Amino acid sequence: MLLNQIKNIFKKAKLPLNQLLESAFKGGKLEDYDFIEEQLIIADIGMETADKIIKELKRQAREGIVIGRENLLEILKKIISGILLDPIYPNEAELPLILLVSGINGAGKTTTIGKLANMYEKKGKKVLLGACDTFRAAADEQLKIWSERAKSQIYISKESKDPAAVAYETVSKGIAEGFDIIIIDTAGRMHTNDNLMKEIKKIGTVLRSKFDKPNIFSILVIDSTTGKNALNQAKEFKNVADVDAIFLSKMDGTAKGGNIITIADELKLPISYIGIGEGIDDITGFEKESFIEEII
Repeated sequence: MLLNQIKNIFKKAKLPLNQLLESAFKGGKLEDYDFIEEQLIIADIGMETADKIIKELKRQAREGIVIGRENLLEILKKIISGILLDPIYPNEAELPLILLVSGINGAGKTTTIGKLANMYEKKGKKVLLGACDTFRAAADEQLKIWSERAKSQIYISKESKDPAAVAYETVSKGIAEGFDIIIIDTAGRMHTNDNLMKEIKKIGTVLRSKFDKPNIFSILVIDSTTGKNALNQAKEFKNVADVDAIFLSKMDGTAKGGNIITIADELKLPISYIGIGEGIDDITGFEKESFIEEII
């Protein structure tokens, strides 16, 4: 069921390569690359990423690797494969595992935390959520709702309003009470708010200084339908949160395949998880090669 759902989503995201093949390499003219680039941009690949792909196609054409329609698709697959890094996942053998989850406002971060908590609960892990979004109204209540859905526990500080302090208290509780997975909500932020962005960085700094070699894995939640401005904001999060991998949210068929390629290229980070719906079970690992096969 889940596999079919993923395939249907990716089929909706196919690149318009039928048109590309009909017009590509007519007589071997270089002008045909303009058409290919246009088709890539139509497929929601950003201009910089599309330009990178075209330059690589031209290079391989000069070297005699691209010889026309016969191997164009295979070459495109290889180029895209080089842009998409292999997924990486947290080390679940070293417990407790601490997941730091960050993302801009509206990216679907709270929903993502609920999905991650549910995923680990179903693996038989004991999960604790840390409500460190102390600046946003009702953030605690929203996270509490998802903790209940995932059948996990949540720590909400009654006194401290400092996000790093709450994160420290959460991890201390998690270690003392034998939790396997500790998920820290670092809160939604806009990258233009320097003080709030510093708070995100402070959380990681405090945890690494107060605990002996903590097993921390930092996840950045990105809306798969995100535009260029949101992508630029995500770059700021990558820097302050020491991000290890991307969780692509809202991958429900409205996002085009090219957008995913651009996200990976712009951020230079692996995509490890995708959220394929609003349900708590709508989460899966990102399989790079399967994705490439489905969209091309």
